[in-house]
Amino acid sequence: MGQEEPDLYRDTWVRYLGYANEVGEAFRPLVPVPVVWASYGVATAYVTADAIDKGRKAATAHAQDPTRVGVAVVDTFVWQGLASVAIPGFTINRLCAASLALLGSLTRWPLPVRRWTTTALGLAAIPLIITPIDRTVDFLMDSSLRKLYGTPGEPPTSH
Repeated sequence: MGQEEPDLYRDTWVRYLGYANEVGEAFRPLVPVPVVWASYGVATAYVTADAIDKGRKAATAHAQDPTRVGVAVVDTFVWQGLASVAIPGFTINRLCAASLALLGSLTRWPLPVRRWTTTALGLAAIPLIITPIDRTVDFLMDSSLRKLYGTPGEPPTSH
């Protein structure tokens, strides 16, 4: 049996594009807001490309069943949208906003120091939130949307 080809969106450096908005949120105190928006554009492009890729793979494997193609695209897009963009972006945004506010009220550090500290905390939190968010999204998808289309497809395991 031959070795399976690596998945460009899950097994290579390309998967790190899914973290762009989290990095953007961590840098929000230091960069103009359009830079943060652009980071969401990169992450959303990654999610969309992965969904299209999974649709193409499903079309190749199940050419006679367009429903499976649709399920592959929707499942990947929703899962990635939640696990790679919406939930981690919100989480890092709130963590950084809270830390900046707390540093402002609990310290006398100059604003640039507080901003850089907030960014460092946001960046440090990214690896800590990935697995819990991924597992939560798996549970949410298995408990809701995936019930609509029967047996769950192969859910993404990470960004």
